[in-house]
Amino acid sequence: MRLKEIPRVKTISKEDFIENYLKPQKPVVIEQLTSDWEAYDKWSLQYMAEVAGDKTVPLYDDRPVDYKDGFNEPHARMKMAEYVNLLQKEPTNYRIFLYNLMKEVPQLQKDFQWPDIGLRLVKQLPMLFFGGENSRVFMHFDIDYSNILHFHFHGKKRCVILPPDQSKYLYKIPHALISREDIDFDHPDYDKWPALKHAEGYVADLKHGEMLYMPEGYWHYMKYLTPGFSMSLRAFPRKFSNLAKAAYNVLVMRHYDNLMRRWKGQEWIDHKNEQAVVKTHEKLGIKPV
Repeated sequence: MRLKEIPRVKTISKEDFIENYLKPQKPVVIEQLTSDWEAYDKWSLQYMAEVAGDKTVPLYDDRPVDYKDGFNEPHARMKMAEYVNLLQKEPTNYRIFLYNLMKEVPQLQKDFQWPDIGLRLVKQLPMLFFGGENSRVFMHFDIDYSNILHFHFHGKKRCVILPPDQSKYLYKIPHALISREDIDFDHPDYDKWPALKHAEGYVADLKHGEMLYMPEGYWHYMKYLTPGFSMSLRAFPRKFSNLAKAAYNVLVMRHYDNLMRRWKGQEWIDHKNEQAVVKTHEKLGIKPV
């Protein structure tokens, strides 16, 4: 894949963010947006263990989708203190995904500020994401096509993102929001996945306190280079076409896929994986090997 570094600024005005990034739907890393937050000084894995150590948290690993899996059903559960200890002790594939820790631990809500950056952010409590060294979040895009402000804390995280128009190269699974899960996006096998050679996107390594703006419908693949955690703030899509796609995903696509899983079982999952390759290669005129 052809990836270029995401542009970086230390700070930015609301007007410049709207004109240069929001309107043209271009990503940017803002390095010092959180510098006046209490979270900038306080938020670390150890701090999370101290304030939320007794909370039981849902954990997910990188196993392939199984037809028996429920929607967002965790693969394991653990006390937060135990989980942080695991993260600091050794690499692990276990991640916390879309967890509303701020509802469980209200004092965390005082540690961050809602940025006045030109987005009408959804004032729902933000979700947190945790991961161990080398753990990965598969290539996907979000069901609601939101504009996303993605803040990282504690350590370093690599973010590979691609615009929606690159979907045709990413072996998108039909009736889903993901690409083929057996693609190694760190070291793509272009003999097996030749369409990936044409994909163009962006990459950034986020450090503590840095924020990545991801525009509507962008694909993203995340890798925790060190143990750490992130927080996302969201704003509904501004484009009507993306709002319509989001409504279809939530009201139709998700329910249709769940129905087919119950009816066809693993056969449905296997069929979708096969069609991801067939349809991608057909569109691009790539002959099967």
